[in-house]
Amino acid sequence: MSGLVLKLGPKERVLINGAVIENGDRRSRLAIMTPNAHILRLRDAIHPEEVNTPVRRVCYIAQLVLSGDADPEEARMQLLRGIEQLSQVLTDHDSRAQLNAATAAVLEDQHYQALKALRSLLPREERLLAARRQ
Repeated sequence: MSGLVLKLGPKERVLINGAVIENGDRRSRLAIMTPNAHILRLRDAIHPEEVNTPVRRVCYIAQLVLSGDADPEEARMQLLRGIEQLSQVLTDHDSRAQLNAATAAVLEDQHYQALKALRSLLPREERLLAARRQ
């Protein structure tokens, strides 16, 4: 089976090509076979007022592509520029691996995978910002 596989919890919502779909009472698994479909788990969505850190800004751009609110071609350069800026600050091996994965995903127009890689950096960014405040 190829394509994106979504594992949804009970009552979990997902945005697919502009339509909000809510799962039933049981866990389920959906295989998205259409390439380049716009898909966003609503539990993963970052709200505009939460876009207040560098990693969240780059995640938000990827999210806008997934929700269909941004053109993938126009967002590509913003994403690559944002990832490059993050790579200048997040220099540890694990962060570099996630940034490289995000870059590769953007270059392959795999914005869900890019968002997934970028979101993995959120806890690290939070720790860095918390340490800086002390």
